[in-house]
Amino acid sequence: MPAGELPVTAAWAFDDADGSGVEVAVVDSGADWSHPDTAGPSAPGVALSWDRDEQLVVAEEGPHDDLYGHGTACAAIIRRAAPASRITSVRVLGSRLSGKGEVFATGLRWAISHGAQVVNLSLSTGKDEMFSLFHEVADEAAHAGVVLVCAMNNVLAPTFPSQFSSVISVAACDGDDPFQLLANPSPPADFGAPGIDLELAWMDGGRIVATGNSFAAPHVTGLVARLLSKHPTLTPYQVKAVLRSVAVNAVR
Repeated sequence: MPAGELPVTAAWAFDDADGSGVEVAVVDSGADWSHPDTAGPSAPGVALSWDRDEQLVVAEEGPHDDLYGHGTACAAIIRRAAPASRITSVRVLGSRLSGKGEVFATGLRWAISHGAQVVNLSLSTGKDEMFSLFHEVADEAAHAGVVLVCAMNNVLAPTFPSQFSSVISVAACDGDDPFQLLANPSPPADFGAPGIDLELAWMDGGRIVATGNSFAAPHVTGLVARLLSKHPTLTPYQVKAVLRSVAVNAVR
């Protein structure tokens, strides 16, 4: 950031920005682009699954359904803060909102290699055997200049990639303002964002009220997309620093 543009404020970061020109990937259960809350620029994306017979990940590029509603909710939240961003669905979860770590990692790598600038990960894995794989993928994203925003686990337990320092990790707090952002002085969670008793877009054009860190993360993803549309040269580490600077509880 050029010295002449400092100090970093919320106005400097977000005013007159709408996410235009920024590619966002939602790695989740799919997304329903016909839902009124997700309306806006989108891309077909990819649906990934595990072939038990061949023991490998199968990818089908192109339009696909949301199998649960979770991905649609996340895409709609992102749309509130960054309405002009182009959102791509990368489906790695099934109809029970579960999936294999290998599929998750492959979807994340697909997003990185297909031009995503910020990736929403409202999922994680707690399996120790996945630590090395996701650490490697998180580093690949950081080196490629891709910002990863990951929800913390809803229960107190180590999960990956949310706990890696190259990732922006998010936990839920009260409120429904898409620009509300709290900096956490005691990581591993970097930030708090609205995620409690939210009205969310869901299956079949409907809405539900739900709570979870899953729904806090896309608030931050939307802010990152908005920030990058105005300041496209920021690195992932600079993005995290800017977000800490503009948090409502930042010490200035």
